[in-house]
Amino acid sequence: MKGFWICIFLLSTVAARTQTPLPNEKKPISIRWLGHAAFEIVSPGGTQLLIDPFLTKNPATPAEYKDLSRYHPSHILVTHSHRDHLGDAVELAKLSKAKLVSVIMLDTFVTKGGLPPDQVESINVGDQITAGDVKIHVVPAMHSSEPSGRPVGYVLEFSDGRTLYDEGDTWIFGDMSLIQEFYHPNIILMGCGPPGHGDYVRAAWLAVNRYFKPQVVIPMHYGAFPGSASEADIRAVVGNDSRVKFMKPGERREF
Repeated sequence: MKGFWICIFLLSTVAARTQTPLPNEKKPISIRWLGHAAFEIVSPGGTQLLIDPFLTKNPATPAEYKDLSRYHPSHILVTHSHRDHLGDAVELAKLSKAKLVSVIMLDTFVTKGGLPPDQVESINVGDQITAGDVKIHVVPAMHSSEPSGRPVGYVLEFSDGRTLYDEGDTWIFGDMSLIQEFYHPNIILMGCGPPGHGDYVRAAWLAVNRYFKPQVVIPMHYGAFPGSASEADIRAVVGNDSRVKFMKPGERREF
């Protein structure tokens, strides 16, 4: 009889452990690629972020994801002012009341865009802001940003210590070593360059292997426009590296 009750106790303990998350068990980071350089990120704590929301005129964005009313971000991050990154940021901010985060001059968003000044978070390289359970670090990028501002990347630091680095549009540069030293990105959204510039893929992959030690690399900024890199072009450079996770526009994955 004593053995019977011991068995019952052990079974109930096992059941409780399978139902109750362990204290150090990480909740997932949700990443949805919306085509080109646009991403929807949901943190382990449920904070929703949009990055470079070029959607309604994005040839790669599936039709259902062009509906701006479906998004409810707390913050919208823009890496630079080129139309394929700034995209629908202003209209999305108006609809969702999200804070718009950018180096781009306030005039673009307030005077021309009609947003209230307190809805715009002006940032610069080295700045840090907080969005829910996410710390957003602003890092440099090597590109251009007409007609205003300068290009940047973003490192998202989650409450469980993991980090995600969105490179934005950039060529490889030596200060990437400092991004690794400061933030140790676990996930990298790797830009594969503008149309007609195959060296960007090789440079991006060289940067991953020279400067970083990520567990996951998600290629982006390809396949939307004529002449841009294809998945096959990128696979020819990255080979069979298991860290590289190709996504389809509209696809969501958890990490």
